[in-house]
Amino acid sequence: MVELRCEAVRWVDDEPWPGVVEVQFTDAAGRCGSLFDKAPVFDAMGELGPDSTFPVEVAVTCVVAEGHGLLEDEEAVTVSTSPHGVATPDGREEFTVRRDQLIH
Repeated sequence: MVELRCEAVRWVDDEPWPGVVEVQFTDAAGRCGSLFDKAPVFDAMGELGPDSTFPVEVAVTCVVAEGHGLLEDEEAVTVSTSPHGVATPDGREEFTVRRDQLIH
């Protein structure tokens, strides 16, 4: 598994506990994507909270989509945020992102 670099941009709600946060990233085509989930999904250290100063750099666990390797010459790669069930509000879990956005 790899991680996709993102930014937490706002605290959405305190419910359900421990609270929901919105994170954003830019895909390989330059489009902004938003993901919503509980704060610990994006921040295992427990530092994100309603009083955080946003934006905060975070990461989303993802897997490289089948048939897409992490070859040195690839500028973009398709990943899925499905390991933790993270998706956009419309249910998308697969995104093509720049290779340099990934943490190995």
